[in-house]
Amino acid sequence: MVSIPETTINSSNGRRPIPLIGLGTATRTESGDQVKAAVTEAIKVGYRHFDTASLYGTEKPLGEAIKEALRLGLIKSRAELFITTKLWCNSTEGHLVVPALHQSLRELGLEYVDLYLIHWPLKLNQDDVKSPITKESIASINIKDVWEGMEKCQNIGLTKSIGVSNFYPRLIEEILSIAKIPPVVNQVEMNPLWQQKKLNDFCKKKDILVTGYSPLGAYNTAWGHNRVMECGVLQDIAKSRGKTVAQVSLRWMYEQGVSFVVKSFNIEWMKQNLDIFDWSLTEEEVIKISCIPQQKHLYLSGTMLKEPHDVLAEIDAGLSY
Repeated sequence: MVSIPETTINSSNGRRPIPLIGLGTATRTESGDQVKAAVTEAIKVGYRHFDTASLYGTEKPLGEAIKEALRLGLIKSRAELFITTKLWCNSTEGHLVVPALHQSLRELGLEYVDLYLIHWPLKLNQDDVKSPITKESIASINIKDVWEGMEKCQNIGLTKSIGVSNFYPRLIEEILSIAKIPPVVNQVEMNPLWQQKKLNDFCKKKDILVTGYSPLGAYNTAWGHNRVMECGVLQDIAKSRGKTVAQVSLRWMYEQGVSFVVKSFNIEWMKQNLDIFDWSLTEEEVIKISCIPQQKHLYLSGTMLKEPHDVLAEIDAGLSY
């Protein structure tokens, strides 16, 4: 079993370890039973960090997998795992934050999560996560109000740490100006084709750990792209080193000093994605990767809503930092 390196983040218990690689559970195709089986196998392989969200609908099977791992003796206690979940945009109001996390904990069957993130910096006026998003339902987020709710979640023990996802520097500065508990993580799109150098530098100066999602471009998903896996520079390096393109990409992520969540429910790929710690990229290879033309993939405008919207456009612009 692979031992995954860790770093530390601030928490209600001081500095706590966070595994640098997590298994993502966002899916539109796999069933709950498939998610449960994949997480159980991932624990056998060595994964200890699992990333979910109320939006994904995978909190319940993740929780079931944790119970199964305990029953099988794969782990001795829940405390061996690092569980991240996220506040969806229909609950980004101060008074809705704590109830939303209570609901996530019921789905997970847990007393606490290790990390709770604001999924996106916007408000959706809709009752159900799966409701169609209309232009009228989208609104700006009241950061101060929502962050006070996040802080309450940590203060009452529902989460060990709090952070954000898809936030850009101006919004992070806004939180830092009013926060009693600063965010410890910013989860954003990141891979060799969208390297986030400026945002990573900004977050490091603020003691905020960047967690990269789509480190392989969310390959073969409805919301992802194949450009990372089909990148000639990465393919050439992989061929010369006897590695997979995924391993080269994930090794590059690791060398940037960030954490990342990679989603694969294929057991062999799960194992391969952890085989990145006993070798390193050469200086020449790092330079080649740094010269790859940069292209952000995920935009809210056109995906969350087909028609233009000022709030979405502002977020997209901020995340193009």
